[in-house]
This record gives sequence, C-alpha cells and structure tokens, in this order.
Amino acid sequence: MRDHEHLKKDKEQSRRGFLARAAAAAGGVLFLSPGLVLAEDSKEKGKDVKKPAEKEEQEVTPVEDLMREHGALNRILLIYDEAIARLGRSGADMPPEVLSGAAGIVRSFIEDYHEKLEENFLFPRFRKAGKQVDLVEVLLAQHLAGRNLTDKIRHLATPPLLKEQETRRELSEVLRQFSRMYRPHEAREDTVLFPALKSIVSPHEYAALGEDFEKKEHELFGEDGFEKMVDEIAGLERKLGIYDLSQFTPRT
Repeated sequence: MRDHEHLKKDKEQSRRGFLARAAAAAGGVLFLSPGLVLAEDSKEKGKDVKKPAEKEEQEVTPVEDLMREHGALNRILLIYDEAIARLGRSGADMPPEVLSGAAGIVRSFIEDYHEKLEENFLFPRFRKAGKQVDLVEVLLAQHLAGRNLTDKIRHLATPPLLKEQETRRELSEVLRQFSRMYRPHEAREDTVLFPALKSIVSPHEYAALGEDFEKKEHELFGEDGFEKMVDEIAGLERKLGIYDLSQFTPRT
C-alpha cells in the first residue's frame, strides 16, 4: 500500500514537471521562485541608482566661489601682517621665499584670475544695470593699485635687498598699504556688491556664471585649483609658524 502511494506521488511530480517544461518551451516563460523574482527585481530597479558616496559634488554658486577666494586672500594678508611685524624688528628673520611665494599667489590667483572674473563678468553687468556704478569704479581703481603694490613686493622681497634696513622699512610700508586697502575692499564686495548680483541677473544667468567661473579655474589651475592654492598658502604659513589656528585664541 505504501509503495503504491509513493509510486502515485512520483507520477504526479513527473506529470507536473513535464507540464512546466512544456509550457516554458511553448511560451518562453521562465519559472522562478518568488524569492529569486524579488531579488532580480530589486537588482533591476537599483541598476541606475547611485550610492550616496557616488552622488555628484554640489555646485558652488558664483558668489560662494568669489567669497571663498576672499578667504584665501585673507590668509595671505595674515602672512603679510606677520612679515610687517618681523621686518620692523631688528634682526628678525623674514624668509624672502615666503613673501615672494605669497606675492606670486596674489598675482596668479587673485589678480590674474579672481579679479579678472569680477572685471569681466560682474562689473560690466552692474554698469549696464546702472547699479553700484560708483562702487565698481572704486573697486577697479583698487585692483590697479593692488597690482602696482604687488610689483613692488615682488621686487623688494629678495635675499640681498632684505638685508638692507631701508628696504625692510619700504617693504613693510608697501605690505601695510596692500593690507589696509584690501581688507575694506573685500568687505565691501562681500556685503554690498556680491549680494546685489542676484538682483541684476536671471536665475539662469546666475547659474551660468558659476559654470563660467569653474571653467576658467580649471583652465588656469587644473582640477581642484582652489584646493591646491589653499595647500600652497598653508605651506607658507607653516614656514612662518602661523599655521596653528589655536595660537590666535586670546588667553583669558
């Protein structure tokens, strides 16, 4: 009796297997277990889904781009401040390569790139809109004055000249003039000119400016140009011993 039941069960399984194979052959249907179907479905749905780490880096707006470059310039001004203090102390060491390096960054990254963005993309738009025109003219005049000061810094910051007391006094004064002009210059741009930009351009034009800025940066300095400049500035700070931020915290 038991053998008969086993035989009947085997025949039923064989019949079901035959029907399944026949149906698959006729209709091209692939029978999958529910678990396998779900796994394949999840895999298919996730095919084009990026993991969080693979998401594209968020775009930097044109104003954010300009203001972070001001931050880089402010770190150069701290180097100039340290140089002024050392040049005023008789016998104090002031490595000429640090000053010439800082002035070189000002020339290439600030004057030939950052300020050119303002002069070519921002100032004309403000003039055309008839807004902040007087401010734009002052800012442009200060760009030109800054270039003259940078020329003097690069000329004076050499080992032979820095040994002369008169040169040290002259260089100290030029650095002081540069710093005194650019701190209010940056502040006026950050608080007046840049915030007004959105009022004179469309959202599309504003976004396009960001792309233009990024394209120019990559053209002149390669990928991660800003980060490279920040690393260079940090190296100069280390040579002067002013890299550690905590040293600027007042003791109370």
